[in-house]
Amino acid sequence: MIGTKEITKLEKEYSNLFEIDANLDRLVRRIELLSYINPLNIEKEKHRFFASKFTAEPNLKYPKLKFDPYKLHRLFFSQRLERIKDERIRQLYQEVIYHYSNMIQCIETIGKSRKFYYNSLRVYGTPTERDVQNARYILHFEDEPSSSDMDKVYSAEEARAYFEEFSKRYDFPLNIKYSTHIAAEAMVSNSSQSLLIRKNIKFSKNQLLTLSNHEIGVHLVTTFNGLLQPLKIFSNGLPKNVETQEGLAVFSEYMGGALTLKRLKELAYRVLAADSLIKGYSFADTFDLIHGQYKLNRDEAFGITLRAHRGGGFTKDRLYLSGLRKIYKRYQKEESLDVLLSGKVALEDENMIRYLGNLGLAQPISHKCLSFQQKLNTNPILDFILNNLK
Repeated sequence: MIGTKEITKLEKEYSNLFEIDANLDRLVRRIELLSYINPLNIEKEKHRFFASKFTAEPNLKYPKLKFDPYKLHRLFFSQRLERIKDERIRQLYQEVIYHYSNMIQCIETIGKSRKFYYNSLRVYGTPTERDVQNARYILHFEDEPSSSDMDKVYSAEEARAYFEEFSKRYDFPLNIKYSTHIAAEAMVSNSSQSLLIRKNIKFSKNQLLTLSNHEIGVHLVTTFNGLLQPLKIFSNGLPKNVETQEGLAVFSEYMGGALTLKRLKELAYRVLAADSLIKGYSFADTFDLIHGQYKLNRDEAFGITLRAHRGGGFTKDRLYLSGLRKIYKRYQKEESLDVLLSGKVALEDENMIRYLGNLGLAQPISHKCLSFQQKLNTNPILDFILNNLK
């Protein structure tokens, strides 16, 4: 870890860079997309949708904005990047500002249908033909028999106790909060360094292991590693980091012995749901694809459809499967994953991180993902599938 003296010396040498980095840090704290994209009335609209025999479009409500989008845009673009003398670093910060600007546009158009969808495309893209083929390939495998371990019997309070016990192997604090307004069973809030648990639902034992490896083993690891970096952009997120970060998180499930064929199929369904958006499918159309054609049970099909259609068309979910494929390929080459855990960074950032490291502006990771140290997956079908993804 870099000492105080070294940081002070760096701050003097790169004073303009650190000033701009600190400015961006203050601005970014207001725009965590996931705190705005999750509907406030999921359960109510789910009941209404089921009561209508899967025909009524959900009327989803979202949190109110806590910032003025125009003013925030202006503050981002008022940063005097020309004061950063190093051209490579200046270019990086320019890309970072464009990325955050796209995030603001996403947030301000939530619930405004196609406007939001096109903004989402700019940030997350749409599934490629290869992504769709990989998803269909996974879905053609027969379901594994479910075991009693898959039964959802653990309450949110019991989940909390499980996560607290799991986190003892990591050297960072675990701050847990309950929420009724998240689409996932649990998720990390990067801005508050918290693990949010969805209240009023039950968890299976395997879900708890999956979420622990995914949320604590990767998302909180990269959150706290990012906070220890000299530059705040590591913790706030570099452009296009989501595919790599979610790929690492699902790979952690695999290495931790939690990944199942059912979970892999869930990621495949998410790709198909995201792909349905570009085809102009309504909520009911996407639900019919997942539930009617692929025969996934209605509750899970609703969840996957909701995740894709929230906001007006959210394509982030397409990145989990492609991210897993890329990280698995890297693992097969026996290349270290450590640099990818240095913050909210992408595979494409590796050379830049090494460059920053040579200047003393990035440091080796303090927290490792412990599941990466020992492969606990024992399911040969998963290995076969992952080896054959295109």
